[in-house]
Parts: sequence; structure tokens; C-alpha cells
Amino acid sequence: SENYDTPNTRIRLLALAQIILALTFAASCKSDYPASARQSNPGGGAKVARQVKTTAVAETPFGETVTANGTLAAFDQATISVKVPGRLRTIGVDLGSVVQKGQVIAQLEPNDYQLRVQQAEASLSQARARLGLAPDGTDDNVDPEQTATVRQARAVLDEARFNRDRSARLVEQGVIAKAEFETANATFKVAEGRYQDAYEEIRNRQGVLAQRRSEVALARQQLKDTSVVAPLDGVVQEKRASVGEYLAAGAPIVNIVRIDPLRLRAEIPERESRTVRTGQNVPVTVDGDSNVYVGQITRLSPVIAEQNRVLMVEADVRNNGKLRPGSFAHAEIVTNDAKMAVTVPNNAIVTFAGIEKVLVVQNGKALEKPITTGRRNGEFTEIVAGITVGEKVIVDPGNLQTGQEVQVVD
Repeated sequence: SENYDTPNTRIRLLALAQIILALTFAASCKSDYPASARQSNPGGGAKVARQVKTTAVAETPFGETVTANGTLAAFDQATISVKVPGRLRTIGVDLGSVVQKGQVIAQLEPNDYQLRVQQAEASLSQARARLGLAPDGTDDNVDPEQTATVRQARAVLDEARFNRDRSARLVEQGVIAKAEFETANATFKVAEGRYQDAYEEIRNRQGVLAQRRSEVALARQQLKDTSVVAPLDGVVQEKRASVGEYLAAGAPIVNIVRIDPLRLRAEIPERESRTVRTGQNVPVTVDGDSNVYVGQITRLSPVIAEQNRVLMVEADVRNNGKLRPGSFAHAEIVTNDAKMAVTVPNNAIVTFAGIEKVLVVQNGKALEKPITTGRRNGEFTEIVAGITVGEKVIVDPGNLQTGQEVQVVD
């Protein structure tokens, strides 16, 4: 028989007992886990229901639309150039600068033009003096008969006429020879010509005076044109000159664009162009901007392009400062305001990974519903599929997910 009282045997028995005890504990833990999991503490660990607000899916007048893609363009743009040649002394704007109509944006050296004004004013004073007018006056009207030149010629003419008439009487009386009468008559004709010449000279001086007056006005205008002003409200698109450059007449300084409102230029297919009219509203969206901008059709092309059979239309879109000329735009021209559509508020729609959905309340819990959307305006979005009229959707759901407990509040 085997001896169980040896040391080795006792060690083996002790190890075997520890293994059996460990297996028994593990089995006990496994069998007790479901029971403990099924136990709940009514007073602790319960989640609080999230309070939410809902709104009903409704059918509202949304309008029938024509969809078009287009480009936002500046309403006006201008290249600002200098009217007179000169060296650029200052320029007060740069790329992106906002300018107002009439604002001075650049200044040429004015010294040469100031001297031209003084020269023109001196010539004007000289012309006025030749007509017997005060050098510094502003009234250029003059009666030629009152000028010294014409009065002198008039006096000579009157004397020659008197001598001719007297000679004629004396010839009739036989006192003088006819040759003396002919001499007096010739003198009268010469005096008459000189009077006419004097009168025409005054007219010529009046013309010179008018010319000098216009030269003064031109010199002053050129001096004024050394200050370059903005012809419209806008933003500087490009700076094209620097201080110190000598610029010829017509040389560009800056490009200015007017960006409020903007022109939406879109092409409408011929089959849909019959319903487009001026005055129709145009909700506009651009990539990267969730806002909806409302414009209005203001101009229609008179022809349909033969190359692609489209009608070019333009709409004016007010700009809040976020829109930029050259942006690609998606437009929906509202051609029938009375058409009904199933809509929900924009703040009830959640977009994740390109999928649009709304959340409804079912059995006290949130439930996600994928939807298909259509048109969109500043407040509502058209629902094409996914929910029906009368269903309640959660507004401003945030990060709410399916299965979360919710409590609807008014």
C-alpha cells in the first residue's frame, strides 16, 4: 500500500486542493454574474430624460422653382486712371481697401498745374484790359460801341460823313469842283471801313477773352484732376501704381469693384425660360456658407443663345460682406409662390457624413429618420421623402441620438 504520510505526498495533496478551490470560486463567480447584472438599484444610476421641443411637419406655400447654377459677379467695376500726366506723390489705398464715392485715393504733384493756373489767369486779365474791363472782374459782357477803339473809329466816320455831305452841297452850288467831292467821298468810305474793322476787332477781343476764360477753367480743372477720386463705392481689387512713378494721362492706378449688391449671372434652359420673369425672387446659396441669400431677377437677355439654347438672366443679390465676386452659386428662381410643399424648420435637420436626418419622439425616446430634402429658404426646407405631414420633429436636436430618453416640453 502507498504511504500518504510522506512529505512529497502532502505537498501534492495541498496543490490539488488549491486547484479545486480556485475552480470552485471561478464557477461560483460565473453563475452569480447574470443574477447581479439583473439586479437594479431603483434609487441610483437612472439617466435623466433630456428636455426637447418639437414642431409639426407642415405643408406650406413654398413656391415652384427653376434651378440654375451661376456665378456671382461684381455689380460694377472700374479701372481708376489719372486724367493728367504727373508724378504720383501719394496713394492712400491698397488691396482690399474700402472706398467711398468721391474719396481721394491718390495725389499727383500739383506744382506745375498751379503755375499753369497763374499763367492762364494773367492772360485772362490782359484780355479783359484790352476790352476796357477790370482785370479781376467776373463779368465779361461789353458793348462794342462803348469801347475806345470803336468810339474813335465812330468819330472819324462821323467827320468823314459830314465832310462828304458838305462837299456834295458845295458841288451842287458850284462853289467847289467835283473832284473835291470825290476825295471827300473816298475819305468817308475809308472811315466807314475802319469803323467796321474796329467793331470786328472788339468782337475778336471778346472771343479772345472767352478763350482765356476757358483756359483758366481748363487749368483749374487740370489742377483739380491731380487729386484722383473714387467714382463709386466699392473695394480695391488691385493696386497698379506706386508712389514716385511718373504716370502718363490715362495710366491706371487701382481697380475698384462694387460688391453690394452682387450680380448673379445664371443660364436657364430654353424649356424652363418661359416661366422666368423680372421681379421674381431667387434664393441663392454658395459653397461653404450655410446662409441663404435672397436676390431678385432684374435683367433678362433678349435672346436665347443658339450654341447651347439657354437664356442668360441676372439677379441682384444683397451682400452682407460674406459673398465674393467670382463665387459659384446655386440659385432657385421662384416662378410660382402659391405651390405647396412639405416643410420643416432648418434647425430641425441634422447632417452627418453627407446624410440628412430628423429626430422624432417614439415611446419617450429619440428616433433618427433619414430624409431627402429639396429646396431651402431662410427658414424652412422642403422634405421630398422620409417623413409625412403631421409628424413631430425635434428642433435644435444638437448631439441627440437614437435611443436617448427625451421629455417633450412646450
